[in-house]
Amino acid sequence: MPPFVIHTIPGSPFAAAVLATLEEKKAGYRVIAIEPGTLKQRPYLDLHPFGRMPVLNHDGFILYETQAILRYLDRVLPEPPLTPSDPKQAARMDQIMNINDWYLFQGVANVIAFQRIIGPKLMGLHPDEKAIAEAMPRGHIVFAELSRLLGSQRYFTGDVPSLADLHLAPQFAYLAMTPEWQTLTGSTANLRDWLRHMTERESLKATTWDRVAAVAERSRVRHSENAIGPAGSTDGQ
Repeated sequence: MPPFVIHTIPGSPFAAAVLATLEEKKAGYRVIAIEPGTLKQRPYLDLHPFGRMPVLNHDGFILYETQAILRYLDRVLPEPPLTPSDPKQAARMDQIMNINDWYLFQGVANVIAFQRIIGPKLMGLHPDEKAIAEAMPRGHIVFAELSRLLGSQRYFTGDVPSLADLHLAPQFAYLAMTPEWQTLTGSTANLRDWLRHMTERESLKATTWDRVAAVAERSRVRHSENAIGPAGSTDGQ
């Protein structure tokens, strides 16, 4: 099977979910780094007309929207399965993935992680404490609901991880690097335990910010040196 090519800015939690899924599947992939500030410019807009990331290129098949990418990978790489066979568990997986996109990322992680990590680390910005404070009540609602849905399970749909866990974990990993994490998980200890289980998985260890940046750099260097061709390159760990 041709390798999977992922276009992203290294560090994107959405791309990390895609790469962690590929790692779970033991599939080869390349990471092509997008230069910051070029998402809304051509030629990238030819891949994603809405100027977001990541984008998957699988042998000329271009696909964007992280949930669509994750489900596609689970269909073309069926082992190990990452979608529960039970309809109710599969519906719960879908629900968790949408909570991630619409309630955890929007208004919580995209504010707190940006103000604490992305802005200071990549842009030299000082955190906007007011914006963080305004995001915290939304964060408490999201964390309380995710804690309720997880309950005493090891993973969100049972004893084995699903796409929901892989989609959610990178967002939580970012938030865990902020001082707000302790407050958000003060009464949701099961979420701390869940994240620990997830970050102990080899797929998550292989797709940290630094590891993805290193993969992208190796891909750039090898491609520029014509050491490998784009149709046959596999830069997965």
